[in-house]
Amino acid sequence: MRGRAVVAAAMLALAGSLTFAPSLAAGSGGPIVAARQDSMKEMAAAAKAIAEMFDGKRAYDAAGFRAAAEVLRARTGRAMIAEFPDGTLGEPSGAKTEIDQARLEFESLARHVGDLADALATKAHNAPAKITADMRMGAGLPMNGGSLLGKRPKVAEAEPAKMPAEHLLHLILQDCSSCHAKFRQKVK
Repeated sequence: MRGRAVVAAAMLALAGSLTFAPSLAAGSGGPIVAARQDSMKEMAAAAKAIAEMFDGKRAYDAAGFRAAAEVLRARTGRAMIAEFPDGTLGEPSGAKTEIDQARLEFESLARHVGDLADALATKAHNAPAKITADMRMGAGLPMNGGSLLGKRPKVAEAEPAKMPAEHLLHLILQDCSSCHAKFRQKVK
């Protein structure tokens, strides 16, 4: 039950990140900002699709799981870092200028979510026709007390390739929430 609450909170954070002001219509923040916004929308939709499959709100579909996991893999890590170049931060974008002051932290978080997304996509590539127990988080896996700054004790010790798919999704959502809490601003 705790896991579902974390997913719900993370999905709300992701959904909140997709509420852009009218001034950010395609092109007004420049093509890089528009592409970044599209990328974030795609990631949010992919994460929501996977979460709904695991929560039983959407019928599980192995091909849909693979496709959504591939979106997360393609949009995180180096691809995400490339979407936040100098000169595209701050208003009218929702990306805070603090990204440049904490560039190493931002890039580390982007690479971490990329590693998790890689592991999830690998698991999705081999996904069975239905959700199995080994894909589930299980009662024994701690969420590791994700903080708003992305510091989760003992998560770095775990090997993503050995984690269940559902747990990987939860960790991806925690990273998204952590990044948004630190590096995303509300735009008017």
